[in-house]
Amino acid sequence: MKHETHASCFMFQDSRPSMDKLAQFAKAQLKTTLPEFQSGDVVKVYQKIKEGEKERVQIFEGIVIARKHGAGASASFTVRKIAAGVGVEKTYPLHSPLIEKIEVVKRTKARRSKLYYVRTAKGKRAKMKGAHVEFTASASEAVSQPDEEVATESTREE
Repeated sequence: MKHETHASCFMFQDSRPSMDKLAQFAKAQLKTTLPEFQSGDVVKVYQKIKEGEKERVQIFEGIVIARKHGAGASASFTVRKIAAGVGVEKTYPLHSPLIEKIEVVKRTKARRSKLYYVRTAKGKRAKMKGAHVEFTASASEAVSQPDEEVATESTREE
């Protein structure tokens, strides 16, 4: 009997090379071009959705209320937004092939890593303090164009 248990111990040693293959596969699946974001940031998640034979991209914009499981293959994050007066939350795997890209719209300062209290908070309590705002090129152009129009209108009045 002692000899049989000793032989079974060697079976576990044989499975280790397959664990290395599993780790290599998991490492190959990780995305390398992810933006830095944390709880409290407002993000746009571009998700691929397949309807029949057609494939389209759906944008979900909201506040990140949680990031879980680090940065590995099992990492995930939860985004919350208010749609038609109803709170909607979606949890995404960070390295999912269905996520086309993640865009940080606004960075805010949060004192907690999990913002679950936002679910019940209303008014000023639900508001996040903005540390600094990052705009994309299209958003900054949209902001600068009305300023130029106002400047041309003021010169016309003179």
